[in-house]
Amino acid sequence: MDFSIKPLDAKNGYATFKTGCIAVAVFDDKTLSAAAKALDSKGEIQAALKSGDITGKPGSALLLRNLSGIAAERVLLVGLGKPGAITEKDFTSALQATARTFATLGGGDAIVALPFDSVAKRDANWAIHCFILAARDGAYRPDTMKSKKEPVTGGVKKIAFAIDTKQAASARETVAQAIATANGIELTKELGNLPANVCTPTYLANTAKKMAREFKLTAEILDRKQLQALKMGSFLSVTNGSVEPPKFIVLKHSGGKAKEAPIVLVGKGITFDSGGISIKPGAAMDEMKYDMGGAAAVLGTMRAIAEMNLPLNVIVVIPACENMPSGSATKPGDIVTSMSGQTIEVLNTDAEGRLVLCDALTYVERFKPALVIDAATLTGACITALGHHNSGLFTRNDDVHDALANELLAAGKAAGDTAWRMPIEDSYQEQLKSNFADMGNIGGPAAGSVTAACFLERYTRKYTWAHLDIAGTAWKSGAAKGSTGRPVPLLTAFLLGRAKAAKAR
Repeated sequence: MDFSIKPLDAKNGYATFKTGCIAVAVFDDKTLSAAAKALDSKGEIQAALKSGDITGKPGSALLLRNLSGIAAERVLLVGLGKPGAITEKDFTSALQATARTFATLGGGDAIVALPFDSVAKRDANWAIHCFILAARDGAYRPDTMKSKKEPVTGGVKKIAFAIDTKQAASARETVAQAIATANGIELTKELGNLPANVCTPTYLANTAKKMAREFKLTAEILDRKQLQALKMGSFLSVTNGSVEPPKFIVLKHSGGKAKEAPIVLVGKGITFDSGGISIKPGAAMDEMKYDMGGAAAVLGTMRAIAEMNLPLNVIVVIPACENMPSGSATKPGDIVTSMSGQTIEVLNTDAEGRLVLCDALTYVERFKPALVIDAATLTGACITALGHHNSGLFTRNDDVHDALANELLAAGKAAGDTAWRMPIEDSYQEQLKSNFADMGNIGGPAAGSVTAACFLERYTRKYTWAHLDIAGTAWKSGAAKGSTGRPVPLLTAFLLGRAKAAKAR
């Protein structure tokens, strides 16, 4: 799918555009957008509104053919609700309706001429970005492993956005960024949707190597012997029951200044989580292939920013392994020593994500990072707390971390990939006490997502840090089962903001 900008000026008006379809907006008070008025020289669009063929409500759509006096073969009327300051929700509904209709058309190209500048507190670049992500999401097919691919019939392959000439340069930059973000999301979906017998720790490592070759990144893959030499006893304890070798993946994008402190993204890479000896129930256990959602997301984010060549130093770190039961598996009650030297009583082997992450979070100290963000499908408790709409955001309570939290929340809102801040307080740390080790790996059923974050926090006190629990947002179940690609939009928007700030300095 190809996206471009169609400049608007005195010579190039809406009626002159030769295209298979042009999408314009109508409102629920039976008024037309500026673009719709420009195409309605004979009153045919107004007549369709008055007849009730389209209500103008958000997401409603009506396709008209062969209107008088215009070059476009079809005109798609899209409802935007109330005129004036359009809400994000209403505009998003209109974008989705447009993308769905375009997917059914026989014409090879189309133009989107919606009022991009009319969304409350947003600009045209936001609207274009949203449309591209929506269109690419609709076009994605999770059929990589099928012997017969789903046939793709029809659908618009080239989409242009009608933008005032003065805004064209900025819009073109937005298109490039949105395409890169969509590519990152698609990589994340592909990795997540692959079965665990294909997407192994070695497969993730090879994906990182392939990205390094394609985008001139630096990749380093540590194996078991190197992890043993680093004394990553906590990470390695999770791998004890599996025949799949663990991989510790480090991928670097050096787009910033040579001595500039990097931003580090850490992704939990449990390519299959049986629960280990604390085995999970059989129902829906197949979905535990998604327990590497954090790893997939940070790889997808790296792909996006590498394609954009952002002027930042970014490092991705992924502890990847399986969590399986066997005669050699770690047992409940075992005590392991983390890379930091702290000891952990493994009270539940199904709380393994924090055991691999804590060693990764210790390892990244060597990079002297500007900040560290980890993403992990960490706790079912986060789903209980927040459902499937918001990712859980955890960080310390001080001015520096409050600023980071606000920055991440704003990036998530702008990208439509929202998070909600959850607490980290010393009172919750009490639940991790152990009689026999420095800490237990669980704190009981109460506030499970919070105590998991508190566990990780113990390993991050030498740098600025935030944790995203994406257990409820990384994939969908049921008929719509599949990876969502989250939180790639949030992380990419955050890094774009950081790059913009760095450029302004």
